[in-house]
Amino acid sequence: MTRVDTTPIINSYRKIRGSAGDIARAADIFDAMLRDKDCTIILAQAGSAHAQGCLNIPADMVKYNMVDAVISTGACIFDMDIFEALGFRHYHGSDQMNDHELRKLYIDRIYDTLIDEEELQQCDAAIIGVAESLPPKAYSSRELIREMGRWLASGNAKKKESLVQLAYENGVPIFTPAMSDSSAGLGMIQYLWKLEDLERRVSLDSHKDFLEATKIKMNSLATGVFIVGGGVPKNFVQDTVIGAEVVGCEAPMHKYAVQITVADARDGALSGSTLKEASSWGKTDYYGGGTQMVFGEATALWPLLASYAYHRGGWKNRKRRRLNDWLNALKSPSDMGK
Repeated sequence: MTRVDTTPIINSYRKIRGSAGDIARAADIFDAMLRDKDCTIILAQAGSAHAQGCLNIPADMVKYNMVDAVISTGACIFDMDIFEALGFRHYHGSDQMNDHELRKLYIDRIYDTLIDEEELQQCDAAIIGVAESLPPKAYSSRELIREMGRWLASGNAKKKESLVQLAYENGVPIFTPAMSDSSAGLGMIQYLWKLEDLERRVSLDSHKDFLEATKIKMNSLATGVFIVGGGVPKNFVQDTVIGAEVVGCEAPMHKYAVQITVADARDGALSGSTLKEASSWGKTDYYGGGTQMVFGEATALWPLLASYAYHRGGWKNRKRRRLNDWLNALKSPSDMGK
């Protein structure tokens, strides 16, 4: 993202229609988010682009103040980011490999990428260790991931500048609404299995997740969402507008939105549902002109858009919001701070 300037490529795409034109428009919208001083930017990420070589992109987006909050699948955070922060690696493979042989070798395949299952179980063990160190109560996923970031930053990271550690250091909240559907879930059931008293345990409160994310929306004059993939993170970030509405706050729709996806809209499933469709729910201001769907694979498109925005430099004049610090200071469910 930082080493290669894709500005000439994006500029050349402006002369082309079709997907190239869509990419150029998406790049301009992301740049506009960064230059809008009122805009809180939220990255929603799903899929395996991290494992396939894009792991540094979300980390750099946090490092260079290009996002203020992250909503993610558990796999992107635990199975990929924290996994590599512990010194483990993803390896090149092929989707044509013999999966029965891979299973015998305890090698897990993510399309054409490979990881060592025993190393992944060490990632589970790290999650167990952090859970055991915390006072027993219900935590949002944001709070648990913040503690993982603290643990990494305290000398446990083998690889520096992971997304989770950078988010902790820069006050960027990370939410994983479906955290149990990942290596974190496997770690947590092992943690629970060993307990004698389930009433005194660390547990995950997904409703608190939604409340905290909704508060970010309510506290923002404007919001922009950068969606990679779809699934739960996409719906979660869009639903914060509705969450604000149901508690009596007239929060505006997301002013800006960009989505990269390979999903088709025709089956009605979430990942392929268009940002135009979201406007019918009151989630995204499609008719305001600041939205763009980009149909394509994230490993090819995410680097183009992120590099363009980085080299355009709109992030340099942004104030870092440190929303983690703000959320930590709130005293009650209805507290919105000063």
